[in-house]
Amino acid sequence: MTQTSLIRFVLLATLFLPGLLPAQQTDTAWLDTPFDRIEEQARGSQVRWYMFGGWAHVNTWVDTYVAGEMKTRYDIDLVRVPMDAGVFVNKLLNEKAAGKKKGNIDLLWINGENFKNAKETGLLFGPFAHKLPNVRQLVDPDSMAFDFGYPVDGYETPFGRAQFVFEYDTAQVGTPPQTVAELKAWVRTNPGRFTYPQPPDFTGSAFIRQIFYAVTGGYEQYLAGWDPDLFARQSPRLWEWFNDIEPFLWQKGRTYPKDSAFLDTLFSRGEVAFGMSYHPPHAQNKILEGSYPDTVRTFVMADGSIYNTHFTAIPFNSPNKVGAMVLANFLISVEAQLSKYRPENWGDFPALDPNRLAPADQKRFQAVDLGPATLGSDQLDPVAVPEIPSAYLEALEQGWKDHVLDN
Repeated sequence: MTQTSLIRFVLLATLFLPGLLPAQQTDTAWLDTPFDRIEEQARGSQVRWYMFGGWAHVNTWVDTYVAGEMKTRYDIDLVRVPMDAGVFVNKLLNEKAAGKKKGNIDLLWINGENFKNAKETGLLFGPFAHKLPNVRQLVDPDSMAFDFGYPVDGYETPFGRAQFVFEYDTAQVGTPPQTVAELKAWVRTNPGRFTYPQPPDFTGSAFIRQIFYAVTGGYEQYLAGWDPDLFARQSPRLWEWFNDIEPFLWQKGRTYPKDSAFLDTLFSRGEVAFGMSYHPPHAQNKILEGSYPDTVRTFVMADGSIYNTHFTAIPFNSPNKVGAMVLANFLISVEAQLSKYRPENWGDFPALDPNRLAPADQKRFQAVDLGPATLGSDQLDPVAVPEIPSAYLEALEQGWKDHVLDN
């Protein structure tokens, strides 16, 4: 055998050794690779997870628990990179246009609006969800079929569940408003004591959708898909509602909290009477960390409380797709979901199907003490309403800017 032939033989042989899959393996090949081989290939690598960084307790959970488990279980170094979803989607768009085949984002915490835009423009790797053992075994497929009304098609995996709640201090407010109409009346008779995060902050945007549902006759009419004529007819009622309360808001509506964390601060200082969150145990988490008094409780309105599932996705040019899949699979594991569920860690609701859990694991979730500030399913479920297609979200955020903020 010549020297050249020997070298060629050795190179080809190494491709089939365990744990030595070629670094340039095609996306299709990764999707056809057994998951245990994917885990082997990911060992010793680094995964960069781009995600919203505005919640200190969530950052701590990722930097300590998740990073520690990824290192112990898989010898993977997890790097959390704080960045808003819209920013990293624009980054990926620019890289796609420039033909950049290797970026520096491995996993994304992505919301429905940005998922739709990213998938339609070819910014995501997949479909990969079916490759993840924990997704196949522990998740109800129907729960991950759509994201804000847009088909997921396996291009993202569930990470947690959320439902919108309001927060108040029982030592300061007797009975909170029970409907959107009552909230409007309360704001006008208590000037300076209410505000909400400025869209496109996710919590502020969700609050706007809550009001949109309530003042225009419910969410059902919007589920069929984007209808510009319907939006043009209905949205003026929304802008009127917000403009009516604006002079009575904190700072007389001249400025708004830049994000939900800022609103948390205002609420904890007593500058405003109500907080809000997309995570029902959020208030209990803040009580446990000492930011809220133990007299804080949460409530929902009879008009409805929006719920959704949040997801992770992998960019088209992730340099470590195998590591990203291993991380996404761990995040939907029983252990990670249980840790995330505990209010002292985060309080994010699990995305697992309880009926798919072993009886012992079901009991572990049932045993989690969500605290007195957290509403039970008997209060949350009857008012739960779904998200509508993301095109409405985009129109609502732009419309709020045009008709409320800049009006």
